[in-house]
Amino acid sequence: MNRRNLLGLLAASSTALVLAACGKRSPIAAALKPGATVLALGDSLTAGHGAGPDDAWPNKLSQLTGWTVVNEGLNGDTSLGALQRLEGLLAANRYDAILVGIDGNDMLRGMPSQSTIDNLAAIVRQARAHTPQVGVIATPAPEPMRAAIGSLSDAVFYAEVAKAEQALLIPNVYARVLSDAALRSDRIHANAQGYAQVAQQLAQQLQAAGWR
Repeated sequence: MNRRNLLGLLAASSTALVLAACGKRSPIAAALKPGATVLALGDSLTAGHGAGPDDAWPNKLSQLTGWTVVNEGLNGDTSLGALQRLEGLLAANRYDAILVGIDGNDMLRGMPSQSTIDNLAAIVRQARAHTPQVGVIATPAPEPMRAAIGSLSDAVFYAEVAKAEQALLIPNVYARVLSDAALRSDRIHANAQGYAQVAQQLAQQLQAAGWR
């Protein structure tokens, strides 16, 4: 291969890499230092319903990582409620990263799926305007038969929203824990052991993503 052809090949390869990068951007991952402040925005699964106040997964995640994980889980909250709360939370404090786990109540109450998706996307956009490190914790679809046989799976829209909004998808955490009857306090909430498992799996996935 002569020099001209080699230069042409290198230029073409560089162009292809640039186009690939533009067409497939991934969330920025940077290791969070000990003491970093992380917002955990969610519903009863974040609040720790079904266990003691110290057993919620944000508290357990703090212990595993050395981060300050602020628990803003609210029992019964919906995607709209979380969206309405988020602006005030972000105005009052500065967070290094944000973990969003919401929409289970939307699905349980049969709310319009497009409204749920739109609200979740708006939450992620608002969170990413505050910090590039935003993780979306997928919640399983409420399927009683799958729950009965210990085979829950994440609702598909979490992956779609995370990809569209360039957030980190954290899959199969709640689904895995809530599929195990020994880790539940009732049919839709974890117990203390279950929330400890949620924290452990979150820590592992966040480490794999470069957050730790």
